[in-house]
Amino acid sequence: MSVSVASPPESTSLLTALGAGLPPDALLTGDAERALHSRDAAPFGVAGRPAVVVLPETVEQVRHVVRTARALGVPVVPQGARTGLAGAANAVDGCVVLSLVRMDRVLEIDTANRLVRCEPGVVTADLAAAVARHGLCYPPDPASWETCTIGGNIATGAGGLCCVKYGVTADYVLGLTVVLADGEILRTGRRTVKGVAGYDLTRLFVGSEGTLGVIVEATLALRPPRPPELALLARFGSAADAGEAVAAIVRAGHTPSALELMDRTTTAAVAALGHPLLADDAGRDAATLIVASDAPDAPERLAEMAGLCREAKALSVTVAADAAETRGVLDARRMVMPALTARAREVAGEAAAFIEDVAVPRDRLAALVDRIEEIAEEYRLYIATAGHAGDGNLHPAVVFDRSDPDAVRRAEEAYDAIMAAGLELGGTITGEHGVGILKRDWLERELPARNLRLQQDIKRLLDPEGLLNPGKVLA
Repeated sequence: MSVSVASPPESTSLLTALGAGLPPDALLTGDAERALHSRDAAPFGVAGRPAVVVLPETVEQVRHVVRTARALGVPVVPQGARTGLAGAANAVDGCVVLSLVRMDRVLEIDTANRLVRCEPGVVTADLAAAVARHGLCYPPDPASWETCTIGGNIATGAGGLCCVKYGVTADYVLGLTVVLADGEILRTGRRTVKGVAGYDLTRLFVGSEGTLGVIVEATLALRPPRPPELALLARFGSAADAGEAVAAIVRAGHTPSALELMDRTTTAAVAALGHPLLADDAGRDAATLIVASDAPDAPERLAEMAGLCREAKALSVTVAADAAETRGVLDARRMVMPALTARAREVAGEAAAFIEDVAVPRDRLAALVDRIEEIAEEYRLYIATAGHAGDGNLHPAVVFDRSDPDAVRRAEEAYDAIMAAGLELGGTITGEHGVGILKRDWLERELPARNLRLQQDIKRLLDPEGLLNPGKVLA
């Protein structure tokens, strides 16, 4: 979808109009502040320079910003913690960056109905801690959960480590309050367990990346506390063997609370960082599968899954006996990013990395890992793959030297090759990171033309001037 945005007015006129409805400290105009808010964590993709960054604290202040921007023909780019990896929060030149991090209140915890109402700037881990104090659980756990915000999770459709059993963010969104492009408020969804009245507008806004409206409040479902879990770590000579173990576990009817895969490159990096279960030489050229269970009969379940790993030619299987040993197993997965960061410094001068997000049917998982290894060799790049094997969602991390134009070119081409491989294997270009600007062109390759036209029609209906996060998701 091409977006036509009017040239912004003089910044003084914009600042004066915005300032009429905002406290003075809600407007950030310094060069450093605007540069800081110009992009999210995606390594590629164009980012413009915003005219101003605004930090509202109330819904009425958000409405004022949206209405003012619309009256002046200025685009608005909503932002949360900027942990996204697809460029969905990247600024465009002359825009108003609408940062929602100050709207960080938990408004209500309803234990009887197992729900919570909160503002978009609440950090995910803080929300989980708040409801835990009331004996409840908010399961979604994106990797950046200690810094990412609920609004950003909803806008991008975030996933997490436990989604193989507990689902993704979208599965917990009961209702939303959204400021539309004209500044009006739309309330969607419900507080009831069931509800099918009318079209499901709530799910329309989940994953819309700020292109259809600005989320200012969310009503989220809660669950009882998760039981303690036990985990195992299995090492395999190949990704194909690890993939067969995943398939066997699923076929046998098990529902693990985590089912995580690390390819040989990732395993070697974690081993080099000193994880004790991978420190021996045998662990440095093996794929790793981490399986956890929080079922009432977790020890028996884990024993059965360990047996399935051995039948799939596991080189070794380590089964945790208690909570302390379980933490040791799960630490191997948590060490992936620190390990890859350390390795990046060794393989690239001015090291940079992008973390891909592609999902395939579970029975094609091993084929995707093999193809990624071929891509790494073909483009002469260090690519380490880890991900959520239980739902076929992998995150290849491509490391490159950003000071070397040839390395940047090869990294961009490898990025495209990985997405092409995912589609060829019957998968999707994004499982949980969203489209943003990085995958906008690839969306056209995945979706049928009629599907794309319908999405463009929805965008035009809700944002006729094309001012809400222009250029994201739809081309």
